[in-house]
Amino acid sequence: MSEGWSGGHPNARPWDRFLTERDREVIDIAGYGARQGFGTRPALLIVDVNYAFCGDKREPVQESILRWRQSGGEEAWDALPIIADLTRLARIKGLPIIYTTGSERADKWDRGGWLWKNSRSRERPKATTIDGNTIMPQIAPAPQDIVIYKQKPSGFHGTNLIDYLLLLKCDSVIVTGTATSGCVRATVVDAFSHNLRVTVVEDGCFERCQASHAVNLFDMNSKYADVLPSGEVRTFMEGLETGLFDLPTGSRGNV
Repeated sequence: MSEGWSGGHPNARPWDRFLTERDREVIDIAGYGARQGFGTRPALLIVDVNYAFCGDKREPVQESILRWRQSGGEEAWDALPIIADLTRLARIKGLPIIYTTGSERADKWDRGGWLWKNSRSRERPKATTIDGNTIMPQIAPAPQDIVIYKQKPSGFHGTNLIDYLLLLKCDSVIVTGTATSGCVRATVVDAFSHNLRVTVVEDGCFERCQASHAVNLFDMNSKYADVLPSGEVRTFMEGLETGLFDLPTGSRGNV
């Protein structure tokens, strides 16, 4: 960690306090971190903002993970109103809103590799009947929204996500959610690999470990995405034309 760096600088980013002077010099010389800009037809992508990653109430992460082992604790509850605000604005503007959440068998056999790197992988949340894969009520999907059920970190792996983005004629995604270093990053890298422009909402993502959150935001901003505060993302969304997309109707039966 660089000595004497002030995280209180008005233009400080979450990762600044973790970078050495050598790191900053290397990134600058190598040309990483250029601003790519927004696309013209974005979808709002909300990655895994469910009870498993938020817990059922606001509390410190050290307490929340005793019951919900993947919880982001208070950081999750700080991000929730930001994601909810962007979701409301996306509905007003008629932008696609796509959620991801988990899916698994009751016996967890299909968890596969998830069972190998965490000693608590077979646990169920303690003292609750809530399904951890349930999306948080503060940002609950509307009938016209799209929900992707996945089993691996990336929202693209083994799902129809890219097919739906092509159907919607999206050229870009605005990404929020969790965990910054895991499912968010994997989804961002895959979106980048599909030649989509990617924006990550800095304060709309969260993570259990602060260092991991900050350094992965830095890495995504360096190579795969523009990492921007929600205020700047909101201003961009407000400037978009309303009704750009032919969204699902959300109705049942024949239309």
